[in-house]
Amino acid sequence: MSARKSLLVASVNVNGLRAAITRGMAGWVASRHLDVITMQEVRAPGDMVADLVHEAGCTRWHVAHAECAAKGRAGVAVATRAAIGGCRAGLPGDATAKMYDDTGRWLEADVATPDGRGLTVVSCYVHTGDTNDEARMCEKLSFLDAATERMEHLRAAGRHVLLTGDLNVGHTELDIKNWRGNRGKAGFHPSERARFDRWFDDLGWVDIGRRFAGDVAGPYSWWSWRGKAFDIDSGWRIDYHVASPDLAAMARSHTVDRAPTYAERWSDHAPVVVEYRW
Repeated sequence: MSARKSLLVASVNVNGLRAAITRGMAGWVASRHLDVITMQEVRAPGDMVADLVHEAGCTRWHVAHAECAAKGRAGVAVATRAAIGGCRAGLPGDATAKMYDDTGRWLEADVATPDGRGLTVVSCYVHTGDTNDEARMCEKLSFLDAATERMEHLRAAGRHVLLTGDLNVGHTELDIKNWRGNRGKAGFHPSERARFDRWFDDLGWVDIGRRFAGDVAGPYSWWSWRGKAFDIDSGWRIDYHVASPDLAAMARSHTVDRAPTYAERWSDHAPVVVEYRW
């Protein structure tokens, strides 16, 4: 009988890849034996990203990147030790989905799996939204709807599917320390949370973080740079691994790599790391 195979996948909003490297991201990479890293808010030109990923400690890794047309904004990437079988930027679909093609918010990368089904890993960055700006809020909700349609399409093809990234939504009261003060605001608005309800309650997608944590507050993955939010753990859990059911059954651990101290942070987000084992 062959040995079981595992895949260690990390997702992190780097808050600017060049800045994260300057602040010490490579030290974290060296401390982990990762197979896949998905990154959000890369905020770097496409011709620089592969070199930056290597500088971050992922030497000779394979890199896919979706750049935002607006310079210095958004940008998502997937870096893997193994070869990437194919990658696609933007949300395929109708005209509504096409509006996100050049925003650097959605990137799919295909990697092989021991069971032969293959895995599509998505690095996704959902913008914050603004309940005082109807157009901006509608754009966020339509993005989530387009993402739902794409997730279902990928799953129907028979592949394992893993949506990772900074989704900028706290699903329940357990996901935001100050949930009372954020009721009705972007990031904790009922319309956003309802999309997550549909994913997890109706469509069968699995929130890996909540499955492992149980009914406890957090663990949070984002804290403001300002004030004492990090020190008192007043954060938000907005960085996710959302897995198709068969893949979720293979998850063996979930860890938020929170920095030991404020001074050792290299992003305002902490990496979320999950081991999947076949």
